Amino acid sequence: MRRNDELLTVRQILDELGGVSRRTFYRWRELGHAPRGLKLPNGEIRVYRSELAAWLDTLREAS
Repeated sequence: MRRNDELLTVRQILDELGGVSRRTFYRWRELGHAPRGLKLPNGEIRVYRSELAAWLDTLREAS
């Protein structure tokens, strides 16, 4: 995480993933297959943009 790294909401993450459903995202979290995030005291999830990018890199297949 960089000092000025942006915290993304679940909605922003879903938009970046091209329309993955909220239910699917939370299921991935339950299974440990989602990017690491922060759970705020109000229960909302936030993910640093750099964490999302790193997670997406792990999904990249060798060509």
